[in-house]
Amino acid sequence: MSYDAAIIGAGHNGLVAACYLARAGLKVVVVEKNDWIGGAAVSRELHPGFTYSNCSYVCSLFRPEIMRDLELPKYGLQVLPYEGGAVFTRDGGYLAIFRDHDANRREFARYSPRDAEAYDRYSRDIMRHCRFIRPLLMRTPPDPATFRPRDLAELAWLGRKVGEMSESQICDMIRFWTMSISDFLDEYFESPVIKAYLAVSAIIGTALGPMSPGSAYVLLHHYMGDVDGNVGAWGFARGGMGAITQALTASLRASGGEVRTGKGVDTVLVSNGRAVGLRLDDGEEIAAKRVLSNMDVKRTFLKHVDRDELPPAFTRRVERFKTRGSSGKLNIALDSAPHFPALPEGSPMLKGDLHFTDSVERMERAYDDWKAGRFSRDPFQDTMMPTMIDPTMAPPGKHFMSCFIQYAPPKIDGRDWTDADRDAFGQTVIDQIAEYSPGFKDRVLHAEIRTPRELEAEVGLTEGNIFQGELTFDQLLFNRPVPGYAQYKTPIRDLWLCGSSAHPGGGVMGAPGRNAAAEILRDTRAPTEMREAYAVV
Repeated sequence: MSYDAAIIGAGHNGLVAACYLARAGLKVVVVEKNDWIGGAAVSRELHPGFTYSNCSYVCSLFRPEIMRDLELPKYGLQVLPYEGGAVFTRDGGYLAIFRDHDANRREFARYSPRDAEAYDRYSRDIMRHCRFIRPLLMRTPPDPATFRPRDLAELAWLGRKVGEMSESQICDMIRFWTMSISDFLDEYFESPVIKAYLAVSAIIGTALGPMSPGSAYVLLHHYMGDVDGNVGAWGFARGGMGAITQALTASLRASGGEVRTGKGVDTVLVSNGRAVGLRLDDGEEIAAKRVLSNMDVKRTFLKHVDRDELPPAFTRRVERFKTRGSSGKLNIALDSAPHFPALPEGSPMLKGDLHFTDSVERMERAYDDWKAGRFSRDPFQDTMMPTMIDPTMAPPGKHFMSCFIQYAPPKIDGRDWTDADRDAFGQTVIDQIAEYSPGFKDRVLHAEIRTPRELEAEVGLTEGNIFQGELTFDQLLFNRPVPGYAQYKTPIRDLWLCGSSAHPGGGVMGAPGRNAAAEILRDTRAPTEMREAYAVV
């Protein structure tokens, strides 16, 4: 059977691209090596009665335009905003975090009246940077090395955006994109715990420490999402993160698209410099007019494309693309809600993210371990219990805890992870939680431990990098993933990238998949009304 488009990987970006193409009338198939759908946005029952979001775990970045276009609420997607959080301090105290800006400001005043005043200025400046970047997410980046009318028009649009800013704002923007989050926060705040809380988004998922140049931009990447129109807010997908990919799958099938699980790809078939289909692991061949890869750029071209079909210079750049993994994950089934003595009884802070690192310096020391080739002995954790808001994920009275961990290197002392390394990593995480929650270990019924080894083996993330490539300034916009190939096309005609290695990068966002589909519909010269319907003219 021949298809108009064959997509490799049923992660969220692959499904988004498939949905748009199917709605435009193309015959589409998605092939997935696992026996389940979702990639990193998946919900799985790995302990009886408990649903784990066992990779990605919170929702904010997913573009509301895509949710509307693909009617995902109609297919069951509901995002529940969480209410707050807390940073525990080593002296037995805590910093409470609220959804409300003014409530946060009052809480900051407990630690520093000066920081409470600075919080208004900080929030204003961050939102100014967000307003500049957010419109770029759903646009194909221009190629500054060509003189094609479309690229020149896009560069002119960018120039007008910059021209709307004052000279000082332009200078601030360039500084922000290139400086460390530690230096940036020092310009506003004095309290170590407040700086520790605000630095979190700058280190999540990246092989940078809070004192590394370029880490400030990573914070902005996490601030660009929204829940119910609240920019920067975060929430849980009801039923786990797999609810997103399940809704996408239902939307795709309603448009006539297919998803085939348990079908790993061996090779992208190329004839006369053009992709013509796929050869699967079991030997089956699928003919297709075009192929979209939701795999990262390294896995796509270094493992599933014959190198003789690629320009050597392109291959060398792909090899140098940074995909250094830095994260691990624990998913824990709890017999009952843990007790944190620092928090008031029944505190709403338990309905958000809990952190146990109370200074930027502790974060940096955790990063020092990563640089030395070992997992952090005093790790940073982004810990939360979705079941405090969504009781559907665990039996009555019991809870699911998600622990996202920095830092875990792709290799331990230059060698592959062993099961003993994985278990020691998991024990370190549980021990840290138990320092702040007496009796925690007695509540643990089951723990799934995921290091970069598991993330690569199961999800296909090279080196366990959750963004399919680091979000540093040298790997953004028209440099992502490779200069000259930032518009979702590749050196092989009709082979496209639609995953997070492409612009605008990682996170459960959907923009790379949507943008790739838009470019394909342009390329196929779809009927004008079809292109207008999907904003690709």
